[in-house]
Amino acid sequence: MPPNFESYLTLGIYVAIATFLIGLLLFISWGLGHKSRSQVKQEPYESGIYPTDQARLKAPAPFYLVAIFFIIFDIEVIFIASWAVAYDLLGWPGFAQITFFTLILFLGLVYLWKTGGLDWSPSAQKRPVPRQESL
Repeated sequence: MPPNFESYLTLGIYVAIATFLIGLLLFISWGLGHKSRSQVKQEPYESGIYPTDQARLKAPAPFYLVAIFFIIFDIEVIFIASWAVAYDLLGWPGFAQITFFTLILFLGLVYLWKTGGLDWSPSAQKRPVPRQESL
């Protein structure tokens, strides 16, 4: 049975109220915010200690890879947990699909491992890039 007009109206009112409140809060924070600038406010400040060196790390860890792995494994957990909730309704076709999904993710992990995508040490980051011959 498709939703009736009252359901759409309720959803529309909810979206309108949420959008209005978000806009109101953004406008209030912009209006009440302090807008003065000075040389002191533009200086880098951390715990009252002035910086003495560059902020660059000697051997930076690729945090973006950690974030990507986190997102991938979160999505994997969501799919597997939703399959586990309804495994009795999905039967063997559902089991085959979740097995295929897990296998593809595992093969991607093996590919990353074999190509050195999981080597985060400084020596692995300074590996020379092989030159390609031009035709």
